[in-house]
Amino acid sequence: MNLERIRHFCLSLKDVTEDFPFDKTTLVFRINRKIFALIDIDDSETVNVKCNPEKALELRASYPDHVLPGYHMNKKHWNTVVLDGYLADYQIEEMLLDSYRLVLKNKC
Repeated sequence: MNLERIRHFCLSLKDVTEDFPFDKTTLVFRINRKIFALIDIDDSETVNVKCNPEKALELRASYPDHVLPGYHMNKKHWNTVVLDGYLADYQIEEMLLDSYRLVLKNKC
């Protein structure tokens, strides 16, 4: 999965916005002003997604070289997913959708 496909998928979800709050290269996807995914547009080899803590550990155990603790994020709640083709697009889309739903559910 590549940057454009991730962007297209995220923006297809209801009420998603995108911006660059940190710098000129870190693209952030939000629902209700809360971040659910981040990707570097210059080096889009990974994407960060929010995750239920138990599921985060399960995914890391199942894919130890492709799902890592969230880089520069709270490692309990975020995973960094490697976009090298090992994981199928539908798996990455599922992680993005889970992240979106998790943030949407906690809309306070």
